[in-house]
Amino acid sequence: MEDVPESIWSLTAATEPAPADATVLRRIAAHLAGIAAAHARVRRREVFASAASAEAAVRTKSTPTDPVTVVDTETEQLIRDELARLRPGDHILGEEGGGDLAAAGDDDVVWVVDPIDGTVNFLYGIPAYAVSVAAVRGGRPVAGAVADIAASTVYTAATGLGALRIGPDGRDTPLRCNPVRSARLALVATGFAYGVERRTRQAACVAELLPHVRDIRRIGAAALDLCMVAEGRVDAHYEHGLNPWDWAAGALIAAEAGAVLRLPPLPTTGAAGALVVAAAPGIADELFALLDRLGVAAPIPEA
Repeated sequence: MEDVPESIWSLTAATEPAPADATVLRRIAAHLAGIAAAHARVRRREVFASAASAEAAVRTKSTPTDPVTVVDTETEQLIRDELARLRPGDHILGEEGGGDLAAAGDDDVVWVVDPIDGTVNFLYGIPAYAVSVAAVRGGRPVAGAVADIAASTVYTAATGLGALRIGPDGRDTPLRCNPVRSARLALVATGFAYGVERRTRQAACVAELLPHVRDIRRIGAAALDLCMVAEGRVDAHYEHGLNPWDWAAGALIAAEAGAVLRLPPLPTTGAAGALVVAAAPGIADELFALLDRLGVAAPIPEA
């Protein structure tokens, strides 16, 4: 089991100037997420047209409840192929195809990719699954996009340039977090792991936190949860055991919409069980202190 880092780092909006290539990287991230989402929409209809084809298209990974589909692997390969055409010198870390953040130099760009975040929702036809693409440099996301596949919507951001939602009609809408001022009025999103021991502890964390907030939501796709913080559809999101591809793009989008975040170092894998938190600025200090006091902030490593 890897050690959980002692320190966490914060990512907040408007703390750094935009990199010279921020606009280009954001445009590429949005392009990649958009074409990948279009592919996944079409392939879902094809793959799940019959029970036989659906069964053949699904296998499991870490546990019997942790699925991956042929559409996941196809979609990641589509993104890799497009990056090879557009940015042949860049590195890639993908959920399905792997990669290594440590292999890149400080000035290199690493594309961190989750081809379908929310695969269980994808399997069941619950319209909450996404493509997540982030451009990372020097261990920090500098541009990113999350495509809500079912809604045909793309969320984008780049360091210092703000966050946008691009609707199905192509119109851009700037994103800002809710102006909530009390954690007791906060609608908080969270998620659960696939392993029994970790999710048992996560359930206990929800029981500890629930009396202190407005309510809890479990959407099933961390990338979308973070975009919902940015959009004001929830006030905060916290989750243990996320991998870099789960949060790299969504965290930047939330930060550029004004959220305050507590994050592990980007190379930290989900096995460490570190906590990712994004909160609207008016409740961030109070919520972080509450999570610390209740013990929710402590890592929940894999058993």
